[in-house]
Amino acid sequence: MKGSIGVTTENIFPVIKKFLYSDHEIFLRELVANAVDATQKLKALSNVGEFKGEIGNNSVSVAVDEKARTITISDKGIGLTAAEIDKYINQIAFSSAGEFLEKYKDNIQSIIGHFGLGFYSAFIVSKKVEIVSLSWKDGSKGVKWSCDGSPEFQMEEVEKEGRGTDIILYLDDESTDFASKTKIEELLNKYCKFMPVPVVFGKKQEWKDGKMVDTEEDKVINNIEPLWARNPKDLKDEDYLKFYRELYPMQDEPLFWIHLNIDYPFNLTGILYFPKIKERMDIMKNKIQLFCNQMYVTDHVENIVPDFLTLLYGVIDSPDIPLNVSRSYLQEDASVKKISTYITKKVADKLEEIARENKENFESKWDNIKLFIEYGMLSDEKFYDRAVKFALFKDVDGKYYGFEDYRNLIKEAQTNKDKKVVYLYSTDSDNQYSYIEQAKAKGYNVLLFDCELDAHFVNLLESKLTDSQFARVDSDIIDNLIAKDKKDQAAVDEDLQQDMNNALNAVMPQGANYYVRIENLGEQAQPITITQSEFMRRYREMSKLGGGMNFYGQMPDSYTLVLNNDNVLVKKLLNERMEKNAAEIADFEARMNSLKGELDQIEASNKDKKAEEVSKEDTDRKNELNSSIEQLKASRREMMEKFANGSDLLKQLADIALLSNNMLKGKALNDFVKRSLELLK
Repeated sequence: MKGSIGVTTENIFPVIKKFLYSDHEIFLRELVANAVDATQKLKALSNVGEFKGEIGNNSVSVAVDEKARTITISDKGIGLTAAEIDKYINQIAFSSAGEFLEKYKDNIQSIIGHFGLGFYSAFIVSKKVEIVSLSWKDGSKGVKWSCDGSPEFQMEEVEKEGRGTDIILYLDDESTDFASKTKIEELLNKYCKFMPVPVVFGKKQEWKDGKMVDTEEDKVINNIEPLWARNPKDLKDEDYLKFYRELYPMQDEPLFWIHLNIDYPFNLTGILYFPKIKERMDIMKNKIQLFCNQMYVTDHVENIVPDFLTLLYGVIDSPDIPLNVSRSYLQEDASVKKISTYITKKVADKLEEIARENKENFESKWDNIKLFIEYGMLSDEKFYDRAVKFALFKDVDGKYYGFEDYRNLIKEAQTNKDKKVVYLYSTDSDNQYSYIEQAKAKGYNVLLFDCELDAHFVNLLESKLTDSQFARVDSDIIDNLIAKDKKDQAAVDEDLQQDMNNALNAVMPQGANYYVRIENLGEQAQPITITQSEFMRRYREMSKLGGGMNFYGQMPDSYTLVLNNDNVLVKKLLNERMEKNAAEIADFEARMNSLKGELDQIEASNKDKKAEEVSKEDTDRKNELNSSIEQLKASRREMMEKFANGSDLLKQLADIALLSNNMLKGKALNDFVKRSLELLK
């Protein structure tokens, strides 16, 4: 018999190759799945008494002939009659599985092949495909179907021993890499490792006479009863750990796990493991494997589980996930959304249970799961509502607190004049040690926020926790971070502050902006304290993590240098400034007063005039005066830069401040050491 496949276009095979199955290796999964499907159908028929024969060996076998470049997938399932091949193969996309499921839905446990076009994935890699089949039905005759990738096919009656189906693929020239036992075994282990019917690939081997030889025993590559399909009550911790090592042989043991098992309102089983995160920026996603009735589908589960749960490891198996070949509509599918919500709830339940039942155990795991929980709280509102009950703060001394307990601890001491509770935090307890000590000296507690997401997380907490404010401990002097009342600061001469701004900028590292502020901080406080704006620093960090704030990420770092007017060394420095530059400063001030005085007179004489009414003479003179003022400022700046470069005391104080912030590097650090040794002589 010859004929044409019932398709609407002669270009169906290029479409299948290019668009329906973009991943070429998927053909093996689809064909083995169909063979498993046929085997499961025979079991279902036997269960309801329609098939009365012996099922016997129900395995699926895969064979490769490397010389002939063929792959054969064989099963001993229900087989196909000539009429069924004509209906289900020649009429593309009419799935026999869908019809079968409806008829036997109460008696069959797992039908995989409801893909419609699954068989035609064979043409992704083949120049010709043959089907040799014998149906289970009494009186059936063997049938052979063949097609070379065009809409034309041939079908004939043949002799076949035993029911079932053989699919023979004749690989095309572009797919010769699949004519390899090593390659096919790799794909079988990837896609078929847990299929519910034994999948045989060759024979087991043993060492004999100096080489590996085949034995008589079949090599079954899959586990037909994986751990997630078993009853959790029958499993021990060692079973879960063994399965984890099987899935991820090179990974450290997990912290804990969750066994998912639900049959209403959808079907879902699986095991999710919480891995140890040693290097936080080396997070591995796509470690959750998705299965459909024990058939591997993908490890890209972003549309099936919430994004933050993709940090977990493990497996999810559900027949209710609509696995169309493109997977394009998963994100909008209602079943998928229900599954996602359920998994999030189960994860939150487990975490809350551990936190409630064994506080010390939960605290011991916190450093490894903090990133995961913060990620979840940031990205999932419902998870935040659950997690806020068990999430922890950790302070710089290594103590852990629940959110409510911590607020009660600091509320009295760390409430500022605006009635806001100020949460002080450090991102690096070594580099910010001096700032932490200053906070502790005031009786304050300092949290440790050393996670990559903390800049975003702090913003979230400020929006969620009422009357709260978060401030990094080095973002200002401690009295300003938790201001108790309005401070009366002695007025600082504007020229003095500008002079010190120019002087310090001359000796500070290039590439950042520095702003000098002179304050009275007490004799015991540091001479120079370097702070960085909480707002600017936080948003710069957020921009680095893709927070949609690239503007901040492109701006240079900005620091405030706070000079302590009460410190003896700063007083000495300011005296040195006057001693070395008294005459120049007096001259600058006299000239500046003269220029500004004349400018003020012109402004006063024209204060009631419109711009066009001011005389050209006055306008030109104002421009000359402003230009002279700017030149005078530039000259004074040069004077202070010269003073700074010649002042070992200024350099030493600046370098000490830089050193305390881990900002003194390279040549500058070497110069500091040399200068320090000279000063000690």
